[in-house]
Amino acid sequence: MDSAWHHGIVDEKKINAVFARLPRRFRRLRGLLDKRAESGPETLVRLMLRGLGCDAVVQVRIPRVGRVDIVVDGWLIVECDSEEFHSGWTAQKRDRRRDLEAAAQGYTTIRLLAEDILYHPERVLAALKAVLATAPHRR
Repeated sequence: MDSAWHHGIVDEKKINAVFARLPRRFRRLRGLLDKRAESGPETLVRLMLRGLGCDAVVQVRIPRVGRVDIVVDGWLIVECDSEEFHSGWTAQKRDRRRDLEAAAQGYTTIRLLAEDILYHPERVLAALKAVLATAPHRR
């Protein structure tokens, strides 16, 4: 629903109408929606991170890096990559240069595959937990 809202397929009025029809116990889920998320995999990762108690901000602009999918707790960049936008050598070079600039600014970047997020979320969650355990403030 996040990405449908982001891409203008639905608007806030329609989303509110959907939630108004749901049983009361599900209406609190409305607060979990974030219009900034551009894809379903981004939403799933954001919710995983939230469940881990992290501050996950989507679609953050970082100087000289550009817009990144998610910044976690101010130090970790999580990119949710799909073949559509990240295949080919040109895209690979662009991504690596962005990651290098982010590292120069003190960020750690991980790139998750959309197919892993969708079809192997337990692996993704385990990897996120492992990376978060290396947080700078925990060292």
